Amino acid sequence: MLDRLTQTVDWKTQGIKVVRNSARSCETPDTKGMNRQVAISGSRTGSAKLWAGTNHIKPGEITGAHHHGELESIIYIVSGHAIMRWGDRLEYITKAGPGDFLQVPAWMPHQELNASETEDLHCALVRSGPEEIVVNLDIDPVDDPEWIEF
Repeated sequence: MLDRLTQTVDWKTQGIKVVRNSARSCETPDTKGMNRQVAISGSRTGSAKLWAGTNHIKPGEITGAHHHGELESIIYIVSGHAIMRWGDRLEYITKAGPGDFLQVPAWMPHQELNASETEDLHCALVRSGPEEIVVNLDIDPVDDPEWIEF
């Protein structure tokens, strides 16, 4: 933690950064079925501890199974409805909608599905490290996952 009594910070150059919508980048690892865009990262904005971006999934799309290594993730549903599957064989499933947050633990295999055949799914993403880690997985999912209600 900065000792404010002995250290001066130039808040003009070290303060707030704005990343405009048009400045987001698709230069982040791909996962089948989703358009992930990075806004905040160590390499783009100098972030030391966070990565943030967005995710767009087209109607009816099922993404590939993946995890984010040591990073924890927060997913905020901006619009649309998501079905989330998770577990070693994607054996658990739940649904989330606009305004809902999902917490995804480190190393956890998961998969996002757009629950709608007609509307897009838009999410905001935050991860606990400054650079994106995406490990795409080849999983043989269970046929009948267990629904978890929150």
